[in-house]
Amino acid sequence: MNSPVGASRQSWFARNRMTLLTVAIVAAYALFIEWFWGWSVIIAQWAAVGVIPILVALVLLTSTYFLRTWRILDYFPRETKGQFRALFRVTQIHNLLNIMLPFRTGETSFPVLMRTEFGIPLTRGTSALLVMRLLDLHALLAAAGMGIAVAAPDAVAAWVLWAAFLLLPVGAFLVRKPLLRFSFKLFPAKAQHFLSEIENGLPVNGLAFARAWAMTAVNWLVKVIVLAWALSLMGVLPLTASFGGALGGELSSVLPVHAPGGVGTYPAGVTAGAVAFGASSEKAALAALAQASINAHLLIIVSALTGTAISLPLGRRHKL
Repeated sequence: MNSPVGASRQSWFARNRMTLLTVAIVAAYALFIEWFWGWSVIIAQWAAVGVIPILVALVLLTSTYFLRTWRILDYFPRETKGQFRALFRVTQIHNLLNIMLPFRTGETSFPVLMRTEFGIPLTRGTSALLVMRLLDLHALLAAAGMGIAVAAPDAVAAWVLWAAFLLLPVGAFLVRKPLLRFSFKLFPAKAQHFLSEIENGLPVNGLAFARAWAMTAVNWLVKVIVLAWALSLMGVLPLTASFGGALGGELSSVLPVHAPGGVGTYPAGVTAGAVAFGASSEKAALAALAQASINAHLLIIVSALTGTAISLPLGRRHKL
């Protein structure tokens, strides 16, 4: 029979197992970098870039978090009216958990936080998050498709396929009501409430959908351009390879296979994307690309920590 102390210790480990796993993997990652390259080499690459470009990149990356908050504010205008600061805090906590926890488990924090802070039902928050994540993935794939279309031997066919893919969200939005009507008929009465909340989590009209789509595109455009610029400053050439590296890293962060803190998966995504878009695959070039990919990953983590640090003093939303 377990003692109260033993049971308490087991429950503590159960509650914090994901955090402990994340800390252990990040520590192992730091030790691996020290053993393979040495932190002095990584820091020297930052020094070669210069303080001003690093600060500019951090400011621009952090600014995208305000745009993400605006997208959610526009998505839930009634529940979040006049609460931008509290919503910014929620989005930053969610973003940091999403980065640090493996296999997208950090995503579960969004509907929970939105229910706690703004009273939004879990089903509705989850539905909205799914729509936003699909728009995020679509924006990144559309950007990658542009690079593929430019290099395609049959340019006309490639751009026609790209345009069709670009309009997929519009088609999905147009057929949402027939699909929901069919679902209401298909599922039993007990599921009607959940289907209603899922419907409430979708954009209310075409204008709201257009705003969400536009803000998604601008957010990822800024982020990918900043990361591509940073990679180019760290010697990732040609410019198309820097663009591909930025896309590869960000795609790794929105796919289900995601290590704690993006350790390993984010740099691998940067490297794969850069090579796919024209970076040299020679041994020396790959070694330099690997260092640049780690620094790009560190830049993402520091920007997330910066955004969280800005948001925490804003405090929780006061409830009556």
